Amino acid sequence: MTDRIKRVYVPMTETGFYILYCLQDEMHGYNIGQKVKQMTGGEVTISPGTMYGTLSKMEKDGLIRFVREEDKRKLYVITELGWEVLNIELHRIERLYQNSKGEYSYGG
Repeated sequence: MTDRIKRVYVPMTETGFYILYCLQDEMHGYNIGQKVKQMTGGEVTISPGTMYGTLSKMEKDGLIRFVREEDKRKLYVITELGWEVLNIELHRIERLYQNSKGEYSYGG
């Protein structure tokens, strides 16, 4: 993973996180938006402009790849680099959660 990728994607935006998380399975943008809405009880919605701009950027940066077109919709899936970035973010979120519960102690 390059420094540029780390700088751009770590920490991730909520949109970026949900897109990578959803793309563990092949999906197109509309499906991602529906899944995110379902996962978050409607609290998070990704506008089409944000969705397709982020998909395009992530594809260009190698975090996701185009799989095929189905009914004029592009299906994408996460790449190895995307998994790396997603795992870094999952660990970061876990650390934040643990810290908020006082489960980490620091010397001092």
